[in-house]
Amino acid sequence: MSRKIYTVFSFLLIVAFALSACGGAKPTATEAPVQATEAPAQPAATEAPMATEAPSTAEKVTVTWWHIGTAEKDTKLYQAFADEYMAAHPNVNIEITILENEAFKTKMATVMQSGEPPDIFHSWGGGVMNEYAKADLLRDITPEMDADGGAWRSTISPGPLGVYSYLGKVYGVPTDMGMVGFWYNKELFAQAGIDAPPTTWTELLDDVKALKAAGITPIAIGEGDKWPGHFWWGYLITRICGQAGFEAAAITRTGSFTDPCIIEASKKLQELAQLEPFQDGFLSATYGDEATAVGNGKAAMELMGQWAPAVQKDNSESKQGIGDNLAWFGFPMVEGGAGDPSDGYGGGNGYAVGKNAPDEAVDFLKYLSAAEQATRMAENGGALPVVKGASGVTDPYLLTIQEKTGQAKYFQLYYDQALPPALGSVVNDNVQALFAGALTPEEAAQAVEDAFAQETK
Repeated sequence: MSRKIYTVFSFLLIVAFALSACGGAKPTATEAPVQATEAPAQPAATEAPMATEAPSTAEKVTVTWWHIGTAEKDTKLYQAFADEYMAAHPNVNIEITILENEAFKTKMATVMQSGEPPDIFHSWGGGVMNEYAKADLLRDITPEMDADGGAWRSTISPGPLGVYSYLGKVYGVPTDMGMVGFWYNKELFAQAGIDAPPTTWTELLDDVKALKAAGITPIAIGEGDKWPGHFWWGYLITRICGQAGFEAAAITRTGSFTDPCIIEASKKLQELAQLEPFQDGFLSATYGDEATAVGNGKAAMELMGQWAPAVQKDNSESKQGIGDNLAWFGFPMVEGGAGDPSDGYGGGNGYAVGKNAPDEAVDFLKYLSAAEQATRMAENGGALPVVKGASGVTDPYLLTIQEKTGQAKYFQLYYDQALPPALGSVVNDNVQALFAGALTPEEAAQAVEDAFAQETK
């Protein structure tokens, strides 16, 4: 057993028991049974396009596929995908294992210790996937991505695909991705004399002042849960440092978390906090409190993921939220920042490829990530495809986010996924301290840098 595998196993045990996907607190799909199960055989969907047929005399190959789609509608759809591919490729047998989220992470830690990962398995990209890549536990599928003039690569939005890349190599494929942005109350903005959402950081601060002057709480945040606040810090770093700045600190280590652009992001965060734009008690409030404030029209905006409208409705007194008064805008550019205004911050789902995966597994993943299958996933409910030509999303809010995600030149994964798992709690704690004014930007930066250096030494 190599030193790399022992190292990554200890890392993955932290993943299994310390964090959940998307930071552990963000709303997820409906819970399902926790035990692993073999997917029941389902008839192939007759209306879907078939994969390219291969000769039946080809050598028999088994492809193992682990996914976390435990809802019945997901198990049926994914089994249909496998059945269709196997019908067109009689030599391929796809063995599906279905695991609930936490059980999946625990079992992945075990199989990664053995050095025998599944051929295709669920991944959120980022820090955990990067650790697998560093331990030589993944297959580099860059050659397949770039074959035929980059035909496969060209079908996937570049920002989300970057989440499944590490040091220039591609190890997986995103299936859906959602971007964090501002959900705001158009009526409250109008009452404050704001006729358009802000496009720059200075304009955002000016709007906060205008809303306060009108007696309106500008921003709701559930900073007692901590993870909502890390969206602000992560986006500011994305806007100010850009991709190169973040990767210098967190990936290549040609820089650090004490670099000037990261300290500047913390200063901007405290610049906002000093305006006292949040609801009373925000440091102890939960995300549910945040959604309630916006859903009841008691705060003008929140910075949150694509699930926000549904949570606002559920938490509002009327169970209708604010209806047509709700609208969305992207995180404003920061004047002088290195980031592109189109760059996004968020997360989603996809698949990584195990190191021993046969070529047939990569071909099946190519089939899974085609526009036809992406459309069917979207129609199945919830997914925001990142494949060009995919359809199936009808909600106008989600269509906007899907469009903006596709336009992103760089897509930054949530920090509690992009960084080593133990760093997620350190980031969240220090960001909360920045909101509270309990740490200076320099102190917060040094604390994150010290923790990162300790975790990765």
